[in-house]
Amino acid sequence: MKYLLIFLLVLVVFVISVTLGAHNDQVVPFNFLLAAGEYRISTLLATLFAVGFLLGWAICGLFWLRVRVALANSQRKLKRLQQQLDEANATVTTSRAAGVKE
Repeated sequence: MKYLLIFLLVLVVFVISVTLGAHNDQVVPFNFLLAAGEYRISTLLATLFAVGFLLGWAICGLFWLRVRVALANSQRKLKRLQQQLDEANATVTTSRAAGVKE
């Protein structure tokens, strides 16, 4: 449900930006790092929105991937420590049982 609401919010923002851009056919100069050009406001608005959206997803995806890798490493370490604890408990139990028999 949460993802559906996020998707709808993004869709609404995109539709509003396209609608506002479609009513503005004015050509504006746009200077960016490598070059400069003249673009219609609607094209510029839609392009910059798409670039920002994709860049945001890429950055969030990288952070999510980093957290998943850290979680997998932690789970592996936890499993290894639990095995060592079980082995230590088994050793203590057998030594106590041998001591009781004597």
